[in-house]
Amino acid sequence: MDALRRSLRDAPVVRRDEYSYFVHGVTDGVPPLEPAILREVADGIRESVDLEGVEKIVAPEAMGIHHGTALSLATGLPLVVVRKRSYGFDGEIALHQETAYGESELYLNGVEPGDRVLLVDDVLSSGGTIRAVAAGIEEAGAALVDVVVVLERVDADHGELPREVTALLDVRVEDGRVTIVD
Repeated sequence: MDALRRSLRDAPVVRRDEYSYFVHGVTDGVPPLEPAILREVADGIRESVDLEGVEKIVAPEAMGIHHGTALSLATGLPLVVVRKRSYGFDGEIALHQETAYGESELYLNGVEPGDRVLLVDDVLSSGGTIRAVAAGIEEAGAALVDVVVVLERVDADHGELPREVTALLDVRVEDGRVTIVD
């Protein structure tokens, strides 16, 4: 995680109401996300979670997509994107997402009863996205094998989560800077 660690040192922090939000390629696509970091993320996930028996990767739009894509390419597992718009397909599951800085609707398609899925996202902060997507996976009748995020904000209140979350790096925002917690 050397490239990711180095890149986090310069991540700017902005305020969204009462929330200190850091801006980084992993979480926002700004600045551009370097291929070396995407490779590190995919490799880190493969080393951190047991992919035995996982049949699909589920990643929420928008910032989970590139991490799920990198992992899909590295493993050959299909990727399901939880979208921010409805297609109205049979079996589509509508999810309500509430985070520390907003709320929205998400839509899950392509997860079937009995599927064994890995949920991949960019950052665990409030836990709202993970709660919403995990509920949708359960509603679809699929098994949530594991949840993995690239970064976990250890300075944020995650609330009750549906299961333990694996994070590649723990971070906090203090004094207007991102700090990696070892």
